[in-house]
Amino acid sequence: MSAADYRWMARALTLARRGLYSVDPNPRVGCVLVREGAIVGEGWHERAGEAHAEVIALAAAGRQARGATVYVTLEPCCHYGRTPPCTEALLQAGVARVAAAMRDPNPQVAGQGLAILREAGVAVDCGLLEAEARALNPGFIQRMTQGRPFVRLKLAMSLDGRTALASGESQWLTGEAARQDVQRLRARSSVILTGIGTVLADDPGLNVRLPEVSRQPLRVILDSDLRTPPTARTLQLPGSVLIFTAVADLDRQAPLQQAGADIVVVRRAGQGLDLPAVLAELARREGNEVHVECGPTLAGAWLQAGLVDELLIYMAPLLLGDRARGLFQLPALTRMSERTELDVLEMRAVGKDWRLRLRPTRYREPA
Repeated sequence: MSAADYRWMARALTLARRGLYSVDPNPRVGCVLVREGAIVGEGWHERAGEAHAEVIALAAAGRQARGATVYVTLEPCCHYGRTPPCTEALLQAGVARVAAAMRDPNPQVAGQGLAILREAGVAVDCGLLEAEARALNPGFIQRMTQGRPFVRLKLAMSLDGRTALASGESQWLTGEAARQDVQRLRARSSVILTGIGTVLADDPGLNVRLPEVSRQPLRVILDSDLRTPPTARTLQLPGSVLIFTAVADLDRQAPLQQAGADIVVVRRAGQGLDLPAVLAELARREGNEVHVECGPTLAGAWLQAGLVDELLIYMAPLLLGDRARGLFQLPALTRMSERTELDVLEMRAVGKDWRLRLRPTRYREPA
């Protein structure tokens, strides 16, 4: 690989990021066509059901695509889905070489796209800036390889590790910059999920409030005993709401369904719901990234179940005292060996607050 290869793939990754908020449930993909040291076409996948990045780049290049090198952040598809195979379009255009950042984890592709290109005489390379490409699509990769979405748990706390006063009052713990950062995290997600405790205490909208974003993620409430009021604010907003419950009584479900909610019954587990079953259903609905905002009880349940892939904690420079509410509700420990260890991936200032990005130490990246 040459320095130019890295430069052009970096450009493809930059293009792929433009689909961060819009392309779900598909992966974010960018593509650059280069001929004789110059870009002749480029594009990115903008929305599911619309043209893939390769097709857009080929259209921009026109006849100059013949003999060009293609830099694409994900292996070209080779199956008929919402759109025709990109491998066919590349072969018809007469490209000479394809450099892919990573193989497509989709079992319908999984190396077959690259193999088709090789067999047709196209030079193929794979693995250029792979880590950066994988970081763009953690949820898509995990759904394809493990059958469940990527779970990102977002919490906010004071410097002494408290999330709210004893009364439950918590607005606003963090500043405007942190709240805008959370909106961007919501916007990139397939699902925004909370528990019934948060719904009853705060009546959140659970929506994305960014003027440049039109897609609203699926809003999900975990509500074991079906206590969500039909007047809940999230049910009055545009977009879809899904409620998971253990209550199979159709009469009790009816008012919420009339208010626009979809309801899925899952079994109870401990004091809540079967979280793996919740994730399995969200994966079935093509959920890639699940953004969780909840109270300490549900946060502790996600952590204890070993289903948290990433923790995002916003830390405000203030103190709430030892009677305020804690970050997680977890069983009391009797030995230090029982502690939950976390790896710090990133720590940076967001306005007047700090954002910590962490993951459980035992976490293993999906293959």
